[in-house]
Amino acid sequence: MSAAIDAVLAQAREFLGERLTTNQALREQHSHGEDPIPPVLPDAVAFVLTTDEVSRLMKLCHQHKVPVVPFGAGTSLEGHVTPVRGGISIDLSRMIQVLQVNTEDMDCRIEAGVTRQQLNAHLRDAGLFFPVDPGSVCTIGGMVATRASGTNAVRYGTIRENVLGLTVVLADGRVIRTGGRVRKSSTGYDLTRLFIGSEGTLGIVTEIQLRLHGIPEALSAAICQFETLQGAVESVINVLHAGIPVARMELLDEVQIAACIAHSKLEGLEAAPTLFFEFHGTDAGVAEQAQLAEDITLAHGAHGFQWATSAEDRGKLWQARHDAYWAALALKPGYRSLTTDAIVPISRLAEAVLGVKQDIETSGFTAPIVGHVGDGNFHVLILYPPNDPAAMANALGLDKKIVGRALALGGSCSGEHGIGIGKREFLEQEVGPDVLDVMRSVKTALDPYGLLNPGKLFLN
Repeated sequence: MSAAIDAVLAQAREFLGERLTTNQALREQHSHGEDPIPPVLPDAVAFVLTTDEVSRLMKLCHQHKVPVVPFGAGTSLEGHVTPVRGGISIDLSRMIQVLQVNTEDMDCRIEAGVTRQQLNAHLRDAGLFFPVDPGSVCTIGGMVATRASGTNAVRYGTIRENVLGLTVVLADGRVIRTGGRVRKSSTGYDLTRLFIGSEGTLGIVTEIQLRLHGIPEALSAAICQFETLQGAVESVINVLHAGIPVARMELLDEVQIAACIAHSKLEGLEAAPTLFFEFHGTDAGVAEQAQLAEDITLAHGAHGFQWATSAEDRGKLWQARHDAYWAALALKPGYRSLTTDAIVPISRLAEAVLGVKQDIETSGFTAPIVGHVGDGNFHVLILYPPNDPAAMANALGLDKKIVGRALALGGSCSGEHGIGIGKREFLEQEVGPDVLDVMRSVKTALDPYGLLNPGKLFLN
């Protein structure tokens, strides 16, 4: 351990005590996320409880030029939490206070370690909810860092549209508050949006001001299955073109739904391309939306809707969707998943998904497709044996082919998972050298020593 690390640890223990640790097991826990990136041990882990503690720790790390990596739930899929240059992993998962709820204005302020599930449990009696739902148990601070979205984005938007302001600790320990509680402002640079999606490379988010929504009067969920994948994708496009305000619209190909049937014990379904729908609104509005959507799907070869109207049935349905990643892994016990995150304009969705399906078949991999297709975003879970370098290389080759196809169709390499380590080369392809230079300039201005989550976003 370096003299710089020793100096930081000695001083930080004065205010963190036993919450600053070099325990081997905890360092291993903070050495990786849910991704295929090789783990790297941090030199220490700091469990912080307040913005002031993060600020004091950052001042020490800045003084001694020690790298830091913010850590939330550890569920990232692109190596965001891997401390590639060692240093200190700053764990914000114990910052779980809901600081303020403004029921009439439908907003709240929370600490960064609060999860979507915790916040919605807190809000339930107020008749409000936070809609951004990536599917796994993520901290909202981590969702801000990666500009997350998920199943509800087609109606309620991504985390970007639901954040009003932030408290951020900068690389030198200064604390700033961006944004506020108002729904719009034209005062200077939009620093809130700058930090959203910055992946912990520009500052550490410790508090978030969130926009909330009223719990709908009526909710209804349905599944419909199709003769062909093309029919399912074309239904998505036509539902959107018809202006039907679906809350969720999720695609699972026949491989993924077969995995979900086995893993989540779903009954009455076949291994066929499938759409999951959810409708929000009044009783009459939901009924009308559902009927219009069903008519469109029937015209594209669907077998008709199977309804999940009770809260219990809806919960089981969406839990199965949220468990799709684990269901896919269960198809090949002992394998890992290289997960793609391509997104394309809605008009090119059929071309993208059907082309990717051909790529998968040619590759020979088992690779389920699942996606938030209401906004053109879909994932391919490429299953590969972890100790086979040739298989890993071939999986990366398929990943590159999928991203290349999305970029050629006017899309992006990442719709919601971020860049991290895994997609750095694709970022350069997508935005070009001039945009990348501007990004580097912003990074240098805010973090001149390169201490905040180094090795992420940029190849060098």
